[in-house]
Amino acid sequence: MTPVTSRSTPATRTAGRDAWTVILCWITVMLEGYDLVVLGAIIPTLLKTRHLGMTAGDATTVATLSLVGVAIGAVCVGPLADRLGRRLLLIGSVVLFSVFTILVPLAGSVAMFAVLRLIAGVGLGACMPVSLTMMAEHMPAARRARASTLTMTGYHTGAVITSLLALQVTDNWQILFYVLGVAGLLVAVVQWFRLPESEAFVRAKEEQDSPRAPFTELLKPAYLRAGIGVWVASFMGLLLVYGLNTWLPKLMNDAGYPVPTAVTQLLILNVGGVAGLVVGGFVADRRGIKGTTLGWFGVSVVMLACLSVKMENDLLLDLVVFLTGVFVFSAQVLVYAYVTNFYPAAVRGTALGSASGIGRIGSIVGPSITGALVTAGIGHPWGFYFFALVAAFAFLSVLTLPRRAEPTPVEAVAPAV
Repeated sequence: MTPVTSRSTPATRTAGRDAWTVILCWITVMLEGYDLVVLGAIIPTLLKTRHLGMTAGDATTVATLSLVGVAIGAVCVGPLADRLGRRLLLIGSVVLFSVFTILVPLAGSVAMFAVLRLIAGVGLGACMPVSLTMMAEHMPAARRARASTLTMTGYHTGAVITSLLALQVTDNWQILFYVLGVAGLLVAVVQWFRLPESEAFVRAKEEQDSPRAPFTELLKPAYLRAGIGVWVASFMGLLLVYGLNTWLPKLMNDAGYPVPTAVTQLLILNVGGVAGLVVGGFVADRRGIKGTTLGWFGVSVVMLACLSVKMENDLLLDLVVFLTGVFVFSAQVLVYAYVTNFYPAAVRGTALGSASGIGRIGSIVGPSITGALVTAGIGHPWGFYFFALVAAFAFLSVLTLPRRAEPTPVEAVAPAV
């Protein structure tokens, strides 16, 4: 791992390890954010050019299978990360999605296009839970909300980069996949030499007297109530994130906005997401994660309902889309922040993996339902009515979350959230 000279001090080595963890986890999440909107950004072009004979129904199928892969990766990686370690699983996941992303433009049929996206999604889905776990375990408990939101600024930074590139390459959409795949492989090489294992994971393994089945720990009374609330909130939150990022340009286009304006709104949405993450983490660490998450989902309901109205004023449209990104995207990440603060290190990876994995079912449902509405010709305004209702359900699920973990015979009470 990180090579150090014989003259380096323990403090220097620790600072170096922490810096590399922060940088590499952030970049990994940025790559997933890039992938998050790449399909949504090119769907109008794929349908316009009839690439491989693709229809709106085919595009919905491709988007759905991509997210099925992501869900599989997210669910499977948690228990493995808690048993085998964070480092190797993260590197392997990055390599998997990078290789198959490079292959996507070479697909000779819609079916092969979908299969390649499915396999790439398996690797992609594993990246975020492990990155969030490693970042949280390098931060004190009082700063774990900011650890999660800081990491996830990479997510929406990647989405912004994709949106900007999509505006430049237009019909040459293949470039978007080549850039992502090559960048991922380069990141994996750096991770191999510079990414350290999580010290919290190492300590937790040393303290265990016998092998555990981490997922069953989440079903114990101390964690079950929180687990159900988190799973529902994550389902709803990722439904919003993926539904908006996949179909916003098309919904805007259906509302009467020209394609360049519609794609620009995807950019503005994700710029708002970055701003919301910075503010959301800061507020949550001071005011409490649960209360902040409730407020963020509550405002999201209002913003999403506003988008159902056709706006003639461009500045007003930009403002509403920006605020939608601010609150919707950071609300979802605050759910992850709750998980990193509520669960102990021994099951933290599994808890995040389950939250992300079950949430990914929402990420499949969102684009699928929105795609069905678009195919039926009622994407606007009913797509936004649907999103507002989902945000309301997320708000209600967060209401059920406990602020503290109940003590168990072998574990201390978790810090307040």
